[in-house]
Amino acid sequence: MWRKAGMGLAGAAMLAGCGGSGVSSTSPPAPCPRVTVLADGADLTRFRPGGGQDLASMTTDARLIGFQARCDYTRRREGVSVAISAVFDVERGPAATGRDVNLPWFIAVTDLDDTQVIDRQEYVTPAAFDVNVNRIRVQSRPVTFSFPADERLVENHNIRLSFQLTPEELALNRRRGPR
Repeated sequence: MWRKAGMGLAGAAMLAGCGGSGVSSTSPPAPCPRVTVLADGADLTRFRPGGGQDLASMTTDARLIGFQARCDYTRRREGVSVAISAVFDVERGPAATGRDVNLPWFIAVTDLDDTQVIDRQEYVTPAAFDVNVNRIRVQSRPVTFSFPADERLVENHNIRLSFQLTPEELALNRRRGPR
């Protein structure tokens, strides 16, 4: 009985923490652009040079599984700052020779219809495997973009995340389809 009462109190305490400070805010939250992972660029599979594209030759198999995004007004609400971190699942393949992998990826900011690339930045996120570990999840450092404060302008943008792929890697992703 005491155990059930303790669990009930713990649950109530957790719910109480969700309510914030109790002071209601009159300002709306900052607007955010749409953020998505490009389907064709969500996988990165690398093979040993000259070894073909089979499991025995695979050095790395990584997936861009998601992101963390946060939108905040800048000082005096003159702009909106968007901070994004990419999240990767990485597998060390049987042909891997080292314990460190660099994951090349990019973020592209486009207009509402994806007809114009407004900004594009490339990044590399390191992943290090411990001994006897072949799968890990890593998160990139946050990347920040700034937009004018006009809500309509911020929401009329898309942010796309993808691995930076070679033409061969992109062709492989398109052949095998989404995983």
